[in-house]
Amino acid sequence: MTELSAQEIAERSAASMQARDKTTPAMGITLESIGPGSATMSMVVRDDQLNGHGICHGGIIFTLADCAFAYACNSYNQTALAQHNVISYISPGQPGERLTATASEVSKTGRNGIYDVRVTGEDGRAIAEFRGFSRVIKGTHFDESKG
Repeated sequence: MTELSAQEIAERSAASMQARDKTTPAMGITLESIGPGSATMSMVVRDDQLNGHGICHGGIIFTLADCAFAYACNSYNQTALAQHNVISYISPGQPGERLTATASEVSKTGRNGIYDVRVTGEDGRAIAEFRGFSRVIKGTHFDESKG
């Protein structure tokens, strides 16, 4: 049996999560890329995702960032959950605009991880900065012994 590369583990972990994930497809969020400790996800802001000011609801932006964080911290075939997250909103997301959340690992020590997620608009401007703190719990996404 051939040992899986870190990239293959990340891809298989993401595929396993996608098979069970009901939130991201319902919100129009798509996985653009995955790697060990990293993930990029995007979505187009729909009319039903606008707040009373006619801009993307902060909860939608948070969810996009949280999804990228989740895929990044689960990319090692270890089940990881959020301990806590913080977000700073910088610029509003506009109706019909594609927002992109790029998650990258800052630290992974033992069962704890820290991940930064930058949400950007189509023009590259910063929409939000998110920091997620993860905790590995029991379980894996797939059986690595089955290659």
